[in-house]
Amino acid sequence: MSKRMKEAAKFVVPGKSYDLTEAIDTILKMPKAKFDETVEMHIKLGVDSKQADQQVRGVVILPNGTGKTKKVLVLAKGDRAEQAKTAGADFVGDDDMIQKIQTENWFGFDVIIATPDMMPTLGKVAKMLGPKGLMPNPKSGTVTLDVAKAVLETKAGKIEYRLDKNNIVHCAIGKVSFGIDKIKQNYLTLLEAIVKAKPAVAKGTYLQSIAIATTMGAGVKVIPSSK
Repeated sequence: MSKRMKEAAKFVVPGKSYDLTEAIDTILKMPKAKFDETVEMHIKLGVDSKQADQQVRGVVILPNGTGKTKKVLVLAKGDRAEQAKTAGADFVGDDDMIQKIQTENWFGFDVIIATPDMMPTLGKVAKMLGPKGLMPNPKSGTVTLDVAKAVLETKAGKIEYRLDKNNIVHCAIGKVSFGIDKIKQNYLTLLEAIVKAKPAVAKGTYLQSIAIATTMGAGVKVIPSSK
């Protein structure tokens, strides 16, 4: 462990699960990095991600955003392209943008929003976008005719959550500079969304463990039922 990580670990009682407010307070007291660290939330779920009927995936708008302004690329034509520009999209285009990704290996964006008619052409770069988690998907609201709404929601703090192969959801829920109250609001908003997304076939304990941590800090376990 790095020197900072060793110092951060001293703030955590081994094996202890903290109530939410105390957990956030603990990570905020840890030694600070020279930048505004991201606060991350890690939720272990009692499901099997290998089963199609036990997937947990969705989107949620965090009330205080993530602290990072996402750069949005919209793939649309005509009026919808103009609507995307008005809504504040950083990049707007159609086949020209797809070609730029394909030929220049360009990834100067965080999110792609596309109208349904653009998806067949976008398939040309699916193998480039997929591994980076950038391929638009109707379930995440990034394949839509209402591109303006999608842009506004993304800029307002909409995030996507999904299980990894270890049945854990990892999400950024803010910055250290947010303070306890804003981080707490974002935490509870994400947790509520994940609880609502519980698969009907899931048995046993659904929320198995929750931990929060800063980018350079030690993880702190949170009592799942605490608010």
